[in-house]
Amino acid sequence: MTRYLPVRHYQWFGMSALILAVLSGWLGTQLHAAFVPAVLFVLAAGLLFFLAFRPAIEIHEGYVAIGSRIIPWMDIRRLDRTGWISPLIIRVTLFDDSRFLLVYPGDLDSCNSLLRNLRRLSRDALIDGIPYRQYWGEVLSPAAERKEAPLPRYRILRAEDEAEVERLYQRLKTVGNLDQKNSTDEK
Repeated sequence: MTRYLPVRHYQWFGMSALILAVLSGWLGTQLHAAFVPAVLFVLAAGLLFFLAFRPAIEIHEGYVAIGSRIIPWMDIRRLDRTGWISPLIIRVTLFDDSRFLLVYPGDLDSCNSLLRNLRRLSRDALIDGIPYRQYWGEVLSPAAERKEAPLPRYRILRAEDEAEVERLYQRLKTVGNLDQKNSTDEK
């Protein structure tokens, strides 16, 4: 089992944005234009707290657990990555055509590890529109279509050397030996 938790810096950034929102709101009592950054800081703090308190993602052999939601690997039909890597945002399509966004606010290494594990264990899924076996380079042609590929012929000899070997072979076939001597001379 592998467990992926959100990183802590989203909480700190959210608290910083909230403190800046309060400060901008206090300044807005004297200068009304300061309410604009206060609203923007509140929105940023809300987004950062949303990311900071995302549920943990657990990768098991038979399923993925996102908080209390358990999804078996065979139920995942499609994994589509968005442009976001950190935080990692993936569109997940399940067997009943329901879709949800998987949001994981982790560091870059954890996001890449989670993405790799999700892709590797979702054996029945299309990964970014590509079938699992083709995505991982495991495409096997059916047995009926499978042919033995001819072995490549490597050139060992030059053309004139091949001609000499062929001439010697033909002579060996006709005479029976390559020596110029008679077999009676060897006794």
